[in-house]
Amino acid sequence: MPSLFQSPDTVLMIRPHFFNPNPETSADNVYQQEAELSAKEMHESAFNEVNRAVKKLRDVGVTVHLFDDKTKHTPDSVFPNNWFTTHGDGCIALYPMYCRNRRKEINGQIINFLANEYDVNNLFNYSSYVEQGLYLEGTGAMVFDHKHRIAYAVRSKRMSDAMLQKFCHDFGYTKQVFDAADENNIAVYHTNVLMSIGDDFAMISLEMIGNSKERNNVRQNLLDSGKEVIELSTAQIAQFAGNTFELRGSEGNILALSTTAYNALTLNQIARLERYVTLLPIDVPTIELAGGSVRCMLAGIHLKNR
Repeated sequence: MPSLFQSPDTVLMIRPHFFNPNPETSADNVYQQEAELSAKEMHESAFNEVNRAVKKLRDVGVTVHLFDDKTKHTPDSVFPNNWFTTHGDGCIALYPMYCRNRRKEINGQIINFLANEYDVNNLFNYSSYVEQGLYLEGTGAMVFDHKHRIAYAVRSKRMSDAMLQKFCHDFGYTKQVFDAADENNIAVYHTNVLMSIGDDFAMISLEMIGNSKERNNVRQNLLDSGKEVIELSTAQIAQFAGNTFELRGSEGNILALSTTAYNALTLNQIARLERYVTLLPIDVPTIELAGGSVRCMLAGIHLKNR
């Protein structure tokens, strides 16, 4: 397997026309919130938030492939990173989604677009594993260290260990599995809420990993991979400070994160991050009502151009 770059310069985003927090995901996503907006206000606000996010990313030189979702049966479609991933060796993976209505997000037109635009030589379609009760929600369930081929994954309903093992076997990754929970001992539903890995740093709430052996193993793996570990608090995770994504812009690497997340960071954390990246806060408060933030909105494109 070739080594893969960590931070892509291209992302794919979905602009929803009928966004609303998904009732099917609220049972295990404590970060979802009740909205005080009418349906029309929510639809318009989320639509405009995506537009502004696309502009901010394009303004710093990130390529954005934007697709519209005009349907009403995929409330979480604004988070495409969960149903597919792309890889620098020319592979695309499609994933088995835990919630039934999220399985409808898989879009053949998007896969065809990628196959036409990029050098794609293999498609791993894991989506049918839902019939066996096995789930693995893409880069929500896994946070990749591509350079060292490690897949970090929190145990949850959205991540089946057997499915993770199959992915790691097929793609040549080593798995690092651990439990994590909030202050009320409620399990973290997606790994990318808890942590983010850049070229030279990792942001993570180690205090949410209750088992000391697992916590030390995760910390040591990150350090051994040459990452500066920037620790986040449980409270900062609730403000989406772990849900960030390092990207390559035209004038250096940037860290895409929400305004909510940026405001939750300390001055010291910001200074440490700015040694490596330019922070790019993006205002997405309506979309965050669904329990995800900027990282969830961005499906990284690691494929090579044709």
